[in-house]
Amino acid sequence: MKKFVNIVPVVIVVFSLIIISACSGGCNKGKNSDSVLTQIKKEQVKEDVADYIYPLPTAFEVTNMLNRIGASYILSLSNSSENSDKYFTEKSKALNLGIYSADLSYASTYNQKQIAIDYMNVSNKLIEELGFSEAIDKDLLSKIEKVENDKEKLIELISSTFYTTYEYLNKNDRGTVSLMVIAGSYVEALYIATHISEDTYNNVEMIKIVMEQKEPLNKLMGLLEDANSNDNIADVFGSLNILNEIYSNLEEGSITQEQMMAIATEVAVVRAAMVE
Repeated sequence: MKKFVNIVPVVIVVFSLIIISACSGGCNKGKNSDSVLTQIKKEQVKEDVADYIYPLPTAFEVTNMLNRIGASYILSLSNSSENSDKYFTEKSKALNLGIYSADLSYASTYNQKQIAIDYMNVSNKLIEELGFSEAIDKDLLSKIEKVENDKEKLIELISSTFYTTYEYLNKNDRGTVSLMVIAGSYVEALYIATHISEDTYNNVEMIKIVMEQKEPLNKLMGLLEDANSNDNIADVFGSLNILNEIYSNLEEGSITQEQMMAIATEVAVVRAAMVE
């Protein structure tokens, strides 16, 4: 199975330049060299994920968006934690783990303590059923409770957990699972962004957020296409085709009200199929 953290050729070139640059003044061999390489790889994982995962690495963008429009926290926009018992396949579990991770971030930005705990619990449940609970810090919940009133630290903690999980899955040949988690997270966050207000098109910041999801979706589709020999990935790729076509037709720096409505409608369709 392909390891997805290093699939972008340009990234490999940049990696090489960084390593060469770091060693231009003379590098120690052995442990020091390995340590530098490990650190670079870890940072690259964060960069790759941050490029196409939304909202976890960009949770402050979500928070600022919601604050600017004065929107209230709307629990009904999130996937009910009670639905976790109806996911039996690897595909449905992985997709909804991604969905719940976005819902967890959403609840956390509004300091919805009990709701955040509920989403953490169902996420842990799905993680255990998917077979990679060892990737998660057993003290994570208590750490979240300690920083619950500090949004910056809270989002940093949740994001760090996501990076670690992504890295673990790829190192252990579970790359297709990580891609489905990514897809679920992307879809849920876009769904929330496009349904948090009935007046989305008249809010400049909301429009900007929605428009900026074109490139992340394009990258996500590329990742899925590279792995679509897997039936689950092929299904997810196909489910996102119409949404990707809508985004592909956006002109640079502009979007019509009809296109905004089309995105909102289509992401709702995709999301409904994922959470059913």
